[in-house]
Amino acid sequence: MALNGDTHLGDTNSGSPHRRDLNRTFAGLGGLIGAAGIAAYAAAAHSASPHMATIAPILFIHAPAFLALAVLAKISRAAYGGGLALLLGLLLFIGDLASRDITGDRLFPGAPPAGGTLLILGWLLVAATAFRTFDFRK
Repeated sequence: MALNGDTHLGDTNSGSPHRRDLNRTFAGLGGLIGAAGIAAYAAAAHSASPHMATIAPILFIHAPAFLALAVLAKISRAAYGGGLALLLGLLLFIGDLASRDITGDRLFPGAPPAGGTLLILGWLLVAATAFRTFDFRK
């Protein structure tokens, strides 16, 4: 059984436009996050940016996670929610570190702890997929 953008395994809302392309959305995010990780490594190697060396491995850790979520989110609501939490957490946490390097100012005062909390929550939701019974039948 193929898992592609047109297959809706165990998805009761397969007609929803938000669920239909989720596979491609998370796969695309995995690629973009991986590319951003390479860019952050390059910035860390060629500049005095103090936070880029921290940003790069965080992005690289999450890039393959989004590639896996491209498949898992099609069959698990926990994985879908985990992917959304991871994305928002990355935007806040990495966004704050990048903002400090680029503008010299923080994104906003609570961004890093909120982003970090969302990253932890996202990973816990992804872990919850192991404890759910998957229905691979339509």
